[in-house]
Amino acid sequence: MTTTPRQPAQAHPSSQADPAAALPPLPETPAWLDEVEGEQALEWVRERNEATRATYEDAPGFEQLRADIEEILDSADKIPGVALAAGKLYNFWTDAEHPRGLWRRTTWESYRAGAPQAGGTTQWEVLLDLDALGQAEGVTWVWHGASVLRTGPLAGRRALIDLSDGGSDTDVTRELDLDTLTFIDPADGGFYRSPSKGSMTWADDAGHSVLVTTDWGPDSLSSSGYPRQVRRARRGQDLAEAEILLTAPHESMAVSAWRDRRGRTWLSEQMSFYTSRTWLVDDDATALAAERSAELLAATATVSAEGTHLIEVPESAEVSAAWDYLLIHLREPWTLGAQTYPTGSLLAAPLAAWLDGERQLTALFTPTSSTFLQGWTVTSHHLVLSLLDDVVATLQVLTPPASGAGEETSQEGWTQQALDLAALAAPSASIPGGSGANTPDPTLLRPGRTLVEVSAGAVDSLDSDELWMTVSSFTQPTTLALGRLTPDGRLDSAEVLRQAPHRYDSSGVVATQHVAVSEDGTRVPYFQIGRPADGPAPTILYGYGGFEIPMGVGYLAVTGKAWLEQGGTYVIANIRGGGEYGPAWHRATLKEDRHRVYEDFAAVARALVERGVTTPGRLAVHGGSNGGLLVGNMLTQYPELVGAVVCEVPLLDMQRYTHLLAGASWEAEYGDPDDPAQWEFIRTFSPFHLLRQGVDYPPVLFVTSTRDDRVHPAHARTMAYRMLAMGQDVTYFENSEGGHGRASTNAQRAWVNALIHTFAREQLG
Repeated sequence: MTTTPRQPAQAHPSSQADPAAALPPLPETPAWLDEVEGEQALEWVRERNEATRATYEDAPGFEQLRADIEEILDSADKIPGVALAAGKLYNFWTDAEHPRGLWRRTTWESYRAGAPQAGGTTQWEVLLDLDALGQAEGVTWVWHGASVLRTGPLAGRRALIDLSDGGSDTDVTRELDLDTLTFIDPADGGFYRSPSKGSMTWADDAGHSVLVTTDWGPDSLSSSGYPRQVRRARRGQDLAEAEILLTAPHESMAVSAWRDRRGRTWLSEQMSFYTSRTWLVDDDATALAAERSAELLAATATVSAEGTHLIEVPESAEVSAAWDYLLIHLREPWTLGAQTYPTGSLLAAPLAAWLDGERQLTALFTPTSSTFLQGWTVTSHHLVLSLLDDVVATLQVLTPPASGAGEETSQEGWTQQALDLAALAAPSASIPGGSGANTPDPTLLRPGRTLVEVSAGAVDSLDSDELWMTVSSFTQPTTLALGRLTPDGRLDSAEVLRQAPHRYDSSGVVATQHVAVSEDGTRVPYFQIGRPADGPAPTILYGYGGFEIPMGVGYLAVTGKAWLEQGGTYVIANIRGGGEYGPAWHRATLKEDRHRVYEDFAAVARALVERGVTTPGRLAVHGGSNGGLLVGNMLTQYPELVGAVVCEVPLLDMQRYTHLLAGASWEAEYGDPDDPAQWEFIRTFSPFHLLRQGVDYPPVLFVTSTRDDRVHPAHARTMAYRMLAMGQDVTYFENSEGGHGRASTNAQRAWVNALIHTFAREQLG
């Protein structure tokens, strides 16, 4: 193991010249590494895992760190997040005694009894014990969620349970009787969906039917491996005989269906990650007969049932409904008549009028140079927007002129106001370590403001104006409160229900926000968290940069214990490709513009060195999934900037990614490597192909999962194999379960986190 900081590598040909230039050949990788559970592949994995365990489990501090992290994850005083259904509060809980978890419920009265001011305890009714179920059935079941029937005579008495074997995306749905706490056998009329990357949800108030997407047999899955047919099944009916509502062509990514709280049924076809079509289904719609399935699956066009209404909006827009309004969130500018609405706008129109062909829109939100829409939640009478203002969350309440069941909607008179968090009486006003430094720093972004994360979610979108609200910061644990909105949209009270305790010593830890300047002049924000140091400190730089996903503020329980408490600095980069500044921030990096993601990340790394925060030899970069591709490019394109690389469940072989598991679904993000013209730019960010003989690469840790059926473990396997054959410093660990989430239990998560931080500590010195 390295005990002193590694000297950074020198820049190499892949970052300076055409990657197709004549260079010494790279080692070949065996085809058997692609066999997920092949005998040779698993033997190779076992050998690598044993080597990693032998190196790190006996490292100084590893076992104590692993135990500390597991204690945090299993702690009895963590906040039990709940969701309301049919008058009860439901929660999924894991701890040391129940590593796979308990699904349970309680009453409002009992949940309030566990609040800090109440001083009591919450009594839970256990509905499903996954550890006991897995032991009885011989399956390593992993929780994927539940849908409780909310209305009708069986409300609160039936639930559809999604379970995964080992944590993969592929899962099953089973119907649970909440009176007897037993699964209802399909032979007795219970609903059941066989393993697939599909879904099942309630289709009516009485629980007599369900909406299903699943593997219907030959040719029923898309090129991305997801279902492309929606059916509606009646209780007791064989799913193969269920009527068909929607069938999409093979080239589309997936289909989905849901029933909203107002009883409307919606269908969606997702053609790519960023394009979709949505239909509203009439109550008396005529579905297509199951006997036509093969015919419909063979069709080259989308076919929907008679009595479905296509929502006519741009295919790049996101569509949903609030009360009797249609909501449209734009990913691209849209010109309608004489009006052009910019990217990132949220628009509203009366739904019935829109279906009748009227095209009158109200702009509910228009982005500014710094503020963009992250999401929204709908209460009985209000629309609460979650905004990012220079990557820090704020909330805004919009109130329509008339809303609620049976009331006529109009286009005029919407009101809006910022949500005043004073009623929370929580850390939102003053968070230790949450604002800027005392000494002037020209790289600071809006110095002096509080860096806080605040979120809001409707408790019951149909019958209540209450909100689940959380507030936290990098150094302040989460507070959960129940907020109540007045008829005019003000937050007049907030009842604190839970407060998480501190998980690490944050004394002296300061969080600041800075900007780096990328190669094309773009200003790239980043958060820096740590104790002020006299000189360069060991630093982990984390990033993602893809799929319009923002990286924001949040309490760092595990990172705080494993890294900050030990004197390390932690940095989160808000690079392009994410959603920090709206859809345009993401779209600027698609396909041939992907290089901007890596240039932004490299700019942040350079800025940290220029500011004296760290040095290249004391800087580790960390990312997972698309973030694994990010740090894979830092490894191969910018080895001189970093001292170590942590690469989790990554994409790395971009020549083959569309042919590995769900890879085809990401073509809209990266491009099509089977097209020679597109491969020319894709090869410039394919780490597997950017490796070069004779380059001293930074030490790298690869972490993946055998059960990851989203990003194939072959990406990490083949990259590690090739680098080992080149004589590079490679550490590899592949968990036998966990799926794309890397781990299935808190014990597994604790071990992997201890490995990551011990690796970084040892490599950075």
